[in-house]
Amino acid sequence: MLSLHSVHFDNRIPNWRSSLLLLSHNVLVLMIDGKVKYTINDRTVIGEKGELLFIPVNTLRAGENVEGEHQKITVLFYHGEEDSQELPIIGKSQFGKCKIRNFEYFKQRFEKLYLEMVGDGKFTRYFVNGILQELVGMAAREFELVEATPVKLKLANELQKYLVTHYRQPIHIDQLAALIHRSSNYTISMFREVMGVSPIQYVHLLRMKEACNLLTNTDLSVTEISNYLGYYDHSYFFRIFKKYTSVSPTVYRHSGSIPPSLPFY
Repeated sequence: MLSLHSVHFDNRIPNWRSSLLLLSHNVLVLMIDGKVKYTINDRTVIGEKGELLFIPVNTLRAGENVEGEHQKITVLFYHGEEDSQELPIIGKSQFGKCKIRNFEYFKQRFEKLYLEMVGDGKFTRYFVNGILQELVGMAAREFELVEATPVKLKLANELQKYLVTHYRQPIHIDQLAALIHRSSNYTISMFREVMGVSPIQYVHLLRMKEACNLLTNTDLSVTEISNYLGYYDHSYFFRIFKKYTSVSPTVYRHSGSIPPSLPFY
């Protein structure tokens, strides 16, 4: 079973350096900005913005700034035997590095985990355990996926821009397929390969993010927010919101939780 050791946010620390250490835990690193040079079992590795690094337990690791300061969030965690069998990145016990596809979502989840750890909110243990499970699962999938071709990246970016602009409107797969002149099945599989989620799930992500913003920062009623986001069946909006955040819109508004935990992976 996965369990969290600690979370650290290195925010442009001058002369940052980590001495050589035999790790007693696994490490996930999200590079937010700048570069870091790691020594991994006598091998030199550079981590750059937008990359995810996995450093397994029992690794000899050291690190230092490269070309100035950097920003990164580091998650230290333990795993059990069952995790080794189900998660290849843990079972192989090898260092890994990849350019992640949905950087903003990864960044959001890493930041949420860090904020929960440094805060003293209620039910923190439940939040951090859930986010840790999600992050490790997401990382496992990222390391398994083959890098998307330039054509697929271009098509997915076209769809992403369209969805960001029209997320409050009804979205149909055949409509999206027509935009890129591909079949519906290809559109769904291509978008999922590049973005990690289906187009419809991506729309729900955008809507839930805006719902949380409106619940926190406006006096709009839950019904008004549901209508604004295109959920004219209000009971459906309640179900979707609770599915993606684990709480109802009313509980979320009173708790002030940010941001939602979205189980896309």
